[in-house]
Amino acid sequence: MAFFWIARTGAPWRDLPQESGKRSSVYRQFRRWTLAGLWEQILEGLHESRIVPDAMQMVGNTVVGANHPLPGS
Repeated sequence: MAFFWIARTGAPWRDLPQESGKRSSVYRQFRRWTLAGLWEQILEGLHESRIVPDAMQMVGNTVVGANHPLPGS
């Protein structure tokens, strides 16, 4: 799925390969799944199944971009 390509590469939506489909359609579907809480359900299911180690985490670029160095460090 195109969502995973975006997540794996960190590329902006505008760089989605043409063979993935219309980027506005892909983004709309991603947004619907987000608003429906599907991603949380998927991650919770993976956690409960113990398929994925507890130490594995996902960090979005908004979290990384929002962190600034502390004064004096």
